[in-house]
Amino acid sequence: MHELFIGTFVTFFVVIDPLGIAPIFAVMTEGASGAFKRRMVFKASITGAIILLLFAFLGNGLLSALGISMTAFKTAGGFLLFMIALEMVFEKRTERREKKSEGLTHEHEEGANAIVETDDDFEDISVFPIAIPFISGPGSIATIMLLMSHHQGNFDEQGVVIGALLAALLSTIVILLAASKIIGMLGHTVAGAITRVLGVILAAMATQYMFDGIREAFFGA
Repeated sequence: MHELFIGTFVTFFVVIDPLGIAPIFAVMTEGASGAFKRRMVFKASITGAIILLLFAFLGNGLLSALGISMTAFKTAGGFLLFMIALEMVFEKRTERREKKSEGLTHEHEEGANAIVETDDDFEDISVFPIAIPFISGPGSIATIMLLMSHHQGNFDEQGVVIGALLAALLSTIVILLAASKIIGMLGHTVAGAITRVLGVILAAMATQYMFDGIREAFFGA
């Protein structure tokens, strides 16, 4: 159980990638009050948790209704996670996130000396893009469904998976709350290096998911 928790926690931590979200969150909330930042973090985390838990418990029923086998979903999910891993290694996720953040923050940048005086001048970024798609994106949704199906019928192991998910979300909350300080301490270069290492780990996990799906499809479970 201990090994399952650690492995699952690392998987969720890599997929959610709070270290990649942190610099974007810091930029999008720069100049806002601490209360506003905390409200955004907690609202985004709760929203993301609800979405992921819904897919954890209802995802298999949804697939059955659509006529999609878990083997097909496992293979496709592994491929999707592998693509996310490639984006992390080559820093494509960070570039895309920065573009999204620019689209939401350009209205507040009237000049080099522009000053935002109240929190009312900031967009509510908790649901989009922080909760969706950063926290509960396709990768994390695929991951929770894959892990829950892998331990189907064993409620103790599924409980460990849910616990690891909540632990990863708690870590995300802590990192986002300290986003500005962390980025200042680590620097964008170190944060980028960490993201690339996590991307390599995720690529290995995704490859294993694809191998498992292909083996089950052609040779049985």
